Parts: sequence; C-alpha cells; structure tokens
Amino acid sequence: MQNQNEKSKTDLKYRAYQYSIKMIEFLDSLPNDTSTEVIVKQLLRSSTSIGANIVEAKASSSKRDFTNFFSYSLKSANESLYWLGLLRDAKKIRNGKLTELMEETKQLANMLGSSILTLKGKNRF
Repeated sequence: MQNQNEKSKTDLKYRAYQYSIKMIEFLDSLPNDTSTEVIVKQLLRSSTSIGANIVEAKASSSKRDFTNFFSYSLKSANESLYWLGLLRDAKKIRNGKLTELMEETKQLANMLGSSILTLKGKNRF
C-alpha cells in the first residue's frame, strides 16, 4: 500500500500526463493562422514539459536534483499559463476548454509549488 506522500506524487505524475493529452487535443483543434501556430508550438513545448520534468525528477540522484526538476516543471506550468492567457486575450479561442486548461495548469503549479516548499523544508505560513 502506498503511503500518502507516494500517492500524491503518483497523482501529480498522472495528472500531468492527462493534462498533456488534453493540451495536445486542444492545440490540434486551434486555427492554423500564423500567430496561433507560433503560440501553439510554444505551448506544446511548455505544457508537455511539466510532466516530463516530473518523470525526470524520479530518476534524480539527490534531493537537490529532484527539487530542481520540480522547479523546472513549475516554470513550465507558469510559461504555459502565459501562453494560454495570450490565446484568451488575443481572442484566438473562445471556449470552456481554454478555461478548464488554465485552471488545471494553475492547480498543477500549486501542487508543484507546495511540493517544492516541502522539499526545501519551508512552511507556506
């Protein structure tokens, strides 16, 4: 039986993987104009990097290395929020899927941030 800490790591990895799949489906549905195409490529890289860095953390050789991979993942989540916000504010897309993906990105970022603070031994309060 998994302890609570292992379960949350598994859930984070699973959620990040599912998020990547949803993002790919969403990006494939967007129009192919020049500016959207550039944003889509950036967003594809940053959004899929979240899960990739979580997986890389698992193979790390030290706690510091593990924390660094989670930090990279958090940076990718923040970058993804930027690109999603740009799509929204440039009125490139108007649907609930964008809002749903932004919310999931924020939740992943919060989970990563909380994990990083725990790994560094810092309390959020």
